[in-house]
Amino acid sequence: MPKFSFRCAKVVRRSRPVRAVGAAVAAIVLCLSLTACGGAAPGQGPGGEKPVVLTTFTVLADVARNVAGDKLQVESITKAGAEIHGYEPTPGDIRKAAKADLILDNGLNLEVWFAQFVEGLDVPHAVVSEGVEVMSIGEDAYKGKPNPHAWMSPVNVQIYVDNMVKAFSKLDPDNAAVFEANGAAYKAQLQTVKEEMVQKLATVPEAQRALVTCEGAFSYLARDAGLREVYIWAVNAEQQATPQQITKAIEFVKANKVPAVFCESTVSDAPMRQVVGATGSTFGGVLYVDSLSESDGPVPTYLDLIRHDSKIITEGLTGAAS
Repeated sequence: MPKFSFRCAKVVRRSRPVRAVGAAVAAIVLCLSLTACGGAAPGQGPGGEKPVVLTTFTVLADVARNVAGDKLQVESITKAGAEIHGYEPTPGDIRKAAKADLILDNGLNLEVWFAQFVEGLDVPHAVVSEGVEVMSIGEDAYKGKPNPHAWMSPVNVQIYVDNMVKAFSKLDPDNAAVFEANGAAYKAQLQTVKEEMVQKLATVPEAQRALVTCEGAFSYLARDAGLREVYIWAVNAEQQATPQQITKAIEFVKANKVPAVFCESTVSDAPMRQVVGATGSTFGGVLYVDSLSESDGPVPTYLDLIRHDSKIITEGLTGAAS
């Protein structure tokens, strides 16, 4: 029987150090006993008919569902609103993973908890970012490391789709043609939403084409749309928004007369509110990166995420926001 090492946790709005939990040993025993003795057999959904694909976060799950169609059962380990960087797996996550037929992760050091999560699991996994043109983080302690937010470019997500088609076809060869067709159709939608994004953001005047955010999660989007990216911190980490980082952002916003600044849905916007208060800039709105919203929220799908962020950024930088 595999052995697991994990720490119980709760979803947080910003990542935090992983700490030992006193009841961890008891939780592990409970987790393994439930995995061994209850539920459907590995490789089966609730009805026992579909292979189960587990993704590390909701964005990947949505993309995967578009490729899988009705042939696979796709689930996300993390829930809507979760901060992915410092997520701490729960016993329920381990049980779910042990019953999966395939696990998909983003890679590029995004899921820092992932190696520990899959340790001891006899479940194949695929890294969906394989083959993308990786951008490096330009500053802070992460300088030179890959920027993990490659999915913020719909062009990159077309590569994600190709990797999913390959992985799903290996998992379920009888439906390889279906996955190929679904992937091609979804890639066409991705190309359309990319073109929409570029056209919308092209309306921002040259002097205002600076995207100031809490986390440096928009490098790929900024590259696609021709924006300059500025941020308070590079990657959601154990500690965020030092006085030096906030001061640097304030100085940039003042010097460049940036009309609006933004923050992401999974972290506190308090540091960016300090920037607003010190500069006279406006808070342009909440952007989505690491997580989709609930189904009744503003970004229930990845395509909605790109359209929402493009709209919020454009309205904020052009002064069109109400």
